[in-house]
Amino acid sequence: MTGGAIEVVLYHLSDDPDRVLPAYHEASRRMTGTAGLLGNKLLHAVGDPRSYVVVSRWSDWEAFTAWETGAAHKDQTAPLRPLRDTGRDRPFEIYRELASYAGERTPADVTEGV
Repeated sequence: MTGGAIEVVLYHLSDDPDRVLPAYHEASRRMTGTAGLLGNKLLHAVGDPRSYVVVSRWSDWEAFTAWETGAAHKDQTAPLRPLRDTGRDRPFEIYRELASYAGERTPADVTEGV
């Protein structure tokens, strides 16, 4: 699998919301500077207060698999590991970007005379 950015979606569950954000920030701090990692975000399900996902974006499949099979992977993700949603068949999914569109610009996004 080559070409295109990769997004990895990790599913998490927690009855304790005060536990999730610190774990996410610690894992993100540990991953700072990881080759090929373009960023990540933590999302909270609107319809299920126990459900969270972390979406990480990678430059390509090769960068992601190099990190995933590397020695640092388990230590970097350790803070979030206890929160994984193990009730799913797979606690993660991997997606390859095929196409994308930028959002529409609004007048508030336009700066004139600068």
